[in-house]
Amino acid sequence: MQAYPTNSPEAAARVLAMAMLADGQYSMTEIRALDRQQAPARLGLTPEAFKAVVDGFCQDLLLAHEGRWTGEVDPATRQQLMDEITDQGLQDLILQQCEGLMLADGHLADGEVALLDALGATWRRPVLV
Repeated sequence: MQAYPTNSPEAAARVLAMAMLADGQYSMTEIRALDRQQAPARLGLTPEAFKAVVDGFCQDLLLAHEGRWTGEVDPATRQQLMDEITDQGLQDLILQQCEGLMLADGHLADGEVALLDALGATWRRPVLV
């Protein structure tokens, strides 16, 4: 898994990419939710740079699982990505964006709830959902 500098826009975008995949796949509904939130710009990325981070994350997951998508991010990888975000303001922003994209399709899948719980516990933040 590629490493990004702590609290970098790319590290933050990768947490959002993980949130997009928390239900096993990402959808246009989630992408539109991120667009409405202006997520890339609020993280300091262009839409193209954000897409490159998401694409790179998906490629890293496929490589780590020998080309087979299992539908979930393993706990060690999830922890690594969460640990790259230490700034409280950035954590709050990412949680807000994650909640918005996860609720965009009208329900929370088990993987989404598990990720929100992990984010809240790791970053010691209450999850609003």
